[in-house]
Amino acid sequence: SLFMNIKFPLAKETINDEDIDALCTWLKSYPRLTKGQLTWDVERDWAEYIGTQYAVFNNSGSSANLLMIAAAKECGRIANKKIVVPSVGWVTTIAPTIQLGLTPIMCGADPDTFGINLDQLEEICERENPDAVIFVQVLGVPHHRERLLQLKKKYGFTLLEDACAALGASYADGSMVGTIGDMSSFSFYFGHQLSTIEGGMVNTEDKELYEMLLMLRSHGWAKDLSANSSKALMSQHGIDDFHSPFTFFVPGYNLRSTDLQAFLGIRQIQKADWVATQRNRNHRLYAEKLEGIVRYQRWGDSVPVSISFGALAESTEHRKEIVTRLVEAGVETRIFSAGNLGRHPFWTNLYGEFCDIVSDNIHAHGFFLPNYPELTSEEIDYICGVVKGK
Repeated sequence: SLFMNIKFPLAKETINDEDIDALCTWLKSYPRLTKGQLTWDVERDWAEYIGTQYAVFNNSGSSANLLMIAAAKECGRIANKKIVVPSVGWVTTIAPTIQLGLTPIMCGADPDTFGINLDQLEEICERENPDAVIFVQVLGVPHHRERLLQLKKKYGFTLLEDACAALGASYADGSMVGTIGDMSSFSFYFGHQLSTIEGGMVNTEDKELYEMLLMLRSHGWAKDLSANSSKALMSQHGIDDFHSPFTFFVPGYNLRSTDLQAFLGIRQIQKADWVATQRNRNHRLYAEKLEGIVRYQRWGDSVPVSISFGALAESTEHRKEIVTRLVEAGVETRIFSAGNLGRHPFWTNLYGEFCDIVSDNIHAHGFFLPNYPELTSEEIDYICGVVKGK
């Protein structure tokens, strides 16, 4: 295989030996493994870290997006079924909109952050009047917050923030990515800033959405709600005590995670600041050393915390040259995220091809460079040398 000689993988395991040892010790205490108290604990810790009132732990970032979009729909926040989706992101940013019978309207990418193009978003709002917008904090480079919030205020849409690949990124005023949308999603998959093996989180300030997320996560029942909220639902629907534990109020899923994942999550959150500092430092070093050689995301005065450093070559040919050199030098690489999602069969089969200059450019010229906390500046120097052909 091409990658037999990998010296610099794109991602390293964020769960270290100490975490595994701690997990073994904990397992030896024969604890409850399914969702229990530790799930509430990791939700509390994560909500506090991001700066929202509520967080809901689930089994993946993709599930977090599904929960977020389903909760918005169930709470009547996407009444006209129209939702704007990004062309640059991940398939599961968009897939739930299709699965839930909504009408996704694709939006192109911003030339600086690669998040949704806000000029295009405004045109779509004027023309289509969508009730919801989902945007991505692409690769941990924060998107233009002020204008996004101005548009939200002007057009009154529900804003969903996919921060799955942006854990720990923040704005100049210190507020975290994940505090902009009515709900935000995070992923704790391998290779992301923090990992719980598999896992995701939805954050929100909105109690109605929070309670809907809890019900949707577990079958549509009210078991995770506070006693008061649960009681109110029971009396509203005239349900007696005997039936109450197994009454389903909404068509839910089972997207729960486990206390084993939560145990790891609690330990990961303790490392979050260190991880963010290291990844930010690496990201800035790459940008400094590759200025003028490749194009990359611009972040203004915000604080990027990327899972990989995303770059654009000058042409498809230039990308091929760079990728060949990287592979030969043992540096793992891949296409930029998924390029333009509007060119993938899941989209084109339903809606035809989506064309957008920036998204197509990312599709044809984009590639990733490794960023993990243990990378040294000498190693980044070496990788940049390979990109430059030195």
